[in-house]
Amino acid sequence: MSVAVKRVYEKSAPGDGYRVLVDRIWPRGLSKKEIEIDEWLKDAAPSDRLRKSFHSGGLTWAEFRNSYLSELKSHRNELRRLARIAKKGRVTLMFSAHDQEHNNAIVLMQYLKMLGAE
Repeated sequence: MSVAVKRVYEKSAPGDGYRVLVDRIWPRGLSKKEIEIDEWLKDAAPSDRLRKSFHSGGLTWAEFRNSYLSELKSHRNELRRLARIAKKGRVTLMFSAHDQEHNNAIVLMQYLKMLGAE
């Protein structure tokens, strides 16, 4: 299974494979043409409440991660489809957060890898 994460503000590359925007809100200053995505999974992004709590400092990374993993369970069927795509080729999860180590794409990547191992 091949899943990667990448900031949406970085240029696309042939090795990105199937590019999926995983933010609920469209990235500032970018058009759909500039992003070059294959899919926008906004429903599988963290809820507004969870996203705002994390970005305001109301939740630790561990709390955010655990809460988001709980939310992802309701999108399991859709995410299984994405895991099947990742088994055939690279899937790159696109995100706009500045923090490249603590964001929803990282959690989603881990979740997809878990689904792929089922």
